[in-house]
Amino acid sequence: MKMTILGAGAWGTALAIILAKRHDVMLWGRNARQIALARAARENKMSLPGFKLPGQLKLTADFDAAVSHVSDGDSLLLIATSVSGLRPTVMRLADACPPDVVWLCKGFEEETALLPHQIVAGILDPRINTGVLSGPSFAREVAAGLPCALTIASDRPDLRHKVRSAVNFGNLRVYSGEDVIGVEVGGAVKNILAIATGLSDGMELGTNARAALITRGLAEITRLGMALGARAETFMGLSGLGDLILTSTGDLSRNRRVGLALASGQALDDIVIELGQVAEGVRCARAVRDLANRLDVEMPIVMAIAGVLFEGVSPGATVAQLLSRNTRYESDHLFQKPGTTA
Repeated sequence: MKMTILGAGAWGTALAIILAKRHDVMLWGRNARQIALARAARENKMSLPGFKLPGQLKLTADFDAAVSHVSDGDSLLLIATSVSGLRPTVMRLADACPPDVVWLCKGFEEETALLPHQIVAGILDPRINTGVLSGPSFAREVAAGLPCALTIASDRPDLRHKVRSAVNFGNLRVYSGEDVIGVEVGGAVKNILAIATGLSDGMELGTNARAALITRGLAEITRLGMALGARAETFMGLSGLGDLILTSTGDLSRNRRVGLALASGQALDDIVIELGQVAEGVRCARAVRDLANRLDVEMPIVMAIAGVLFEGVSPGATVAQLLSRNTRYESDHLFQKPGTTA
């Protein structure tokens, strides 16, 4: 199968390395110099150093050539940009009419609080098969060929089958479902909660506190997702609980590293510069907070992290605020119980 991956960051490069072993893959990046250097060195030293690019993997900075590579029916276009890069990328695709489009990004658009599928639906022809591929996946582990499981969510059965057939091989396992909203909400909000667990660990609050944050964080993800039309069971899957555990506890998590740095007293601007990469939890925290307020969805952990990030609230005050809250019926995010306290 012919595949084009739009976005030569760490995740796009990692998938290109693996998929090129089985398919005719072209990797596009907007930075022509980065692509030229990667082509010459057979290594993307800027985004994913230490991993050789297969000789058969094609690299280009020519957007039209990248899209033309997947111009027939037996092909697949994967968008591996950040959420902030999704809209401009899809707008360039609007006149191209690619056969099938799957995005890999996780988050809410910062300015509009839209999920990726809402961005895509407002731009592309509705006849185009579209979906989201997501799950617990560190780019470096995927590039190294370590086991990884993902979920393809789409309302088009033929696209789900195509992605499973194309991507499910070797140490990559792909499950499928229809709940696009649930998969996207899980992938977005877990980044904010990873900042929270990093903050907790940086303050040495212990593994009990980390487990509580992850569990109550999952309740917040589920509440917001269901308010947006998702299915509760989705959040017990790979793109919900699985991605939340990985991003909250894994040392490769950029969002977790943000929380650890905040706990040490570093300023947010300095942390972001030092990371040198996108930490989607920072970008979408304000959008999720505002969306939760608009929908009247209770998300105390997200609100607390937004306070630390944008309002100068100290980590210590944040912990005190969360611990002072009244307890409630634990499964309130799934069952409405009359008379339970907030």
